[in-house]
Amino acid sequence: MKSVVKDLSVNEKIIDFHVHAFPNNIAVGAMKKLKEEAPEAKAYLNGTVDDLLKSMEQNGIEKSVLCSIATRPEQFEPILRWSRKIQSEKLIVFPSIHPSDENFKEHIAAIKADGFKGVKMHPYYQDYRLDENRLLGIYEELIKNDLMLVVHTGFDIAFPKDTRADSRKIVKVTEMFPQLKFVATHLGAWQQWDEVEKILAGKHIYMEISWSLDYLPPEQARKIILKHPADCVFFGTDSPWTDQGKSIELLKALNLPADLEKQILHDNATALLGTH
Repeated sequence: MKSVVKDLSVNEKIIDFHVHAFPNNIAVGAMKKLKEEAPEAKAYLNGTVDDLLKSMEQNGIEKSVLCSIATRPEQFEPILRWSRKIQSEKLIVFPSIHPSDENFKEHIAAIKADGFKGVKMHPYYQDYRLDENRLLGIYEELIKNDLMLVVHTGFDIAFPKDTRADSRKIVKVTEMFPQLKFVATHLGAWQQWDEVEKILAGKHIYMEISWSLDYLPPEQARKIILKHPADCVFFGTDSPWTDQGKSIELLKALNLPADLEKQILHDNATALLGTH
């Protein structure tokens, strides 16, 4: 794995707003299954927390937001227990709520009580659309508990192209729930960046840039980022599915204004997460 620490200024700090890892006892199986579902996706780490922390150290990343996904309602408790175990100064862990969870109110309250800052949801792996009525109560509870929501948006490499989480639905949900701290992933919507540029960019909606700079022309990525509010863009990688070091290099290659690059790499995430 290539380290980019030598390319960073001494005082530069980086927060990765989107990473994944699994408990040691299931990491091998989970990674194998995910790679089978998306053969074209390359894994750069083995899916464990230890490997993630090693990558972070090699690439000068001081904190990462580790996102879990409950693919069934009954996975809530195991994910919450594991999240408590691995939460640290370096790992800001987001447990997950399933849209079919009948106890979502109690579970969201438990996430808040345990000091977590948000949850992760995924319209494809959890089989829902962003603007479904059954999600409205979850959005309301997240607002009530002052928890942010990181959502996979756009298409997904492992699924047919279905507009479950496109720019129009993102705008609809965020306009219905303006107090919801909604974070769109993959530079707004993966593999739907023309629509992002037309519909989403410029609106005060949080988005992180993971797994996007590898796929779209740098000119379009730069155009979207510069059009978007400067305080609404976060650095992210979707590790282990990208190399964290390469992701930093791709961002720097956009030659964004220095102040904006600093905001994306660190300051915006710090402000939203309430960290230092």
